[in-house]
Amino acid sequence: MAGKPKLHYTKGRGKMESIRWLLAAAGVEFEEEFIETKEDLEKLRNDGVLLFQQVPMVEIDGMRMVQTRAILSYIAAKYNLYGKDLKERAWIDMYVEGTTDLMGMIMYLPFQPADTKEKNLTLIIERATTRYFPVYEKALKDHGQDYLVGNKLSWADVHLLEAILMAEECKPDILSAFPLLQAFKGRISNIPTIKKFLQPGSQRKPPTDEKFVAIVRKIFNI
Repeated sequence: MAGKPKLHYTKGRGKMESIRWLLAAAGVEFEEEFIETKEDLEKLRNDGVLLFQQVPMVEIDGMRMVQTRAILSYIAAKYNLYGKDLKERAWIDMYVEGTTDLMGMIMYLPFQPADTKEKNLTLIIERATTRYFPVYEKALKDHGQDYLVGNKLSWADVHLLEAILMAEECKPDILSAFPLLQAFKGRISNIPTIKKFLQPGSQRKPPTDEKFVAIVRKIFNI
């Protein structure tokens, strides 16, 4: 039997967090090897296991996969979370790209200078409530189903829940104008594998704080 996937990344969310989410939603146990120093990262680079000298890197099915999008697509397809045909896959991709854009804005917020943080936080809330969340609210309203695509759980649903929870960390009542997304959040959060991942003590990582920002800056020279 193949071993558990092994995730190589820092001890925080970053680009690996969506990979943790998707594996957890699929009910796949995984191991983590944390990069805690600049030397840890250099060792991976010197060992030649990082295709583009970058992390995240996931060891899975005899491969050392890099590039977040490639890793996520592979996991989604492997665990039947990627639609039943090309059209469903296209919709899943579009929805995922939207949530990726929103989560990217939130992910980089803690790394921004103090004098621009407030302005960027306002922009995140504005984009979430006028550009991104209305799309998902309308999709759920138009087809009247529990999930975004094909009336079954897909990568798009997992990604959207992750984005919603990140946005709520910025503004707790950010879903106040989106009743269908509120219901969606409740439904998806209660799927047993996801519910387990949301419990304390899981491999889900906490929001990025100043201490973690300092560690990341040191490891990646930024």
